[in-house]
Amino acid sequence: MARNTDLNAASKAKKDEFYTQLTDIEKELRFYWDHFRGKVIYCNCDDPTVSNFYQYFYMRYSKLGLKKIITTCYKNQSSAMFSRNDKDTAIGLTYDGKKLPEEFPLDGDGDFRSDKCIELLKQSDIVVTNPPFSLFREYIAQLIHHDKKFLIIGNMNAISYKEIFPLIKDQKVWLGASIKSGDREFGIPEHYPLTAATTRVDKDGNKFIRVKGVRWFTNLDYKQRYEDLPLYKEYSPEEFPTYDNYDAIEVSKTAEIPSDYDGEMGVPISFIDKHNPQQFEIIGADTDFAGKLGRFYVNGNRKYARIVIRHKKVR
Repeated sequence: MARNTDLNAASKAKKDEFYTQLTDIEKELRFYWDHFRGKVIYCNCDDPTVSNFYQYFYMRYSKLGLKKIITTCYKNQSSAMFSRNDKDTAIGLTYDGKKLPEEFPLDGDGDFRSDKCIELLKQSDIVVTNPPFSLFREYIAQLIHHDKKFLIIGNMNAISYKEIFPLIKDQKVWLGASIKSGDREFGIPEHYPLTAATTRVDKDGNKFIRVKGVRWFTNLDYKQRYEDLPLYKEYSPEEFPTYDNYDAIEVSKTAEIPSDYDGEMGVPISFIDKHNPQQFEIIGADTDFAGKLGRFYVNGNRKYARIVIRHKKVR
């Protein structure tokens, strides 16, 4: 059963409610259609009245050959679609393609860590959603614990989390195919204040906000992961100095990784966008090797967060 502290955190999550745009979902999910056939899809942070994830799977149910769609959300996120929803009841929805979508009540407030939502998670094959960014560590830990396939949206900064980076290093999680840079626009609830600089309201009064550093996180494979990063640079000690506090060279831009250097290299965390596991091996993060200094230094100058990699010796 979810702890009180967890459920209090859920209240915070309700203020972390961003609606992913259908175009962004379409651009990413097209790489995974073969994974969806015959599967139960669970969207466990999604009110179907506003969720484009639910709409995507509902409209393509037969084309994708799905077995079932399940969706659940925090109560009172929205209630326009739910005939039985009220202040005390969270509602889920299921659709199997044979009859109309069916509502079912949830005990508690629909928190993804509640007993009922975990029971539904166990029944599912693939989780696809936009979880609360503020609960991303807990969210992905739950998916890994239950050995679930998933495709979820998170912030680029999550790569450096101590709970997330080991999963990336060990090839248990990687980034999706469609987003490599830039920001993305999300819908937000009507009651959210427009305090950020990058916001807008459309002609129908719908509110939107742009969020930087958004990425897809997944453990569903796709062939584009294995495309080589073109390398045009050659190593020179002048251009690629060794760190003061670790025996690896500094590579300030992923595109400038030297093709002929066999040792360890420190690269920006944005390298993960281009990582081909057949081309490079991830050794660790700077915080694994830099000791008390926490980061790597070159000639006394502290560098930003770095990932340590090297070329794969056997291709």
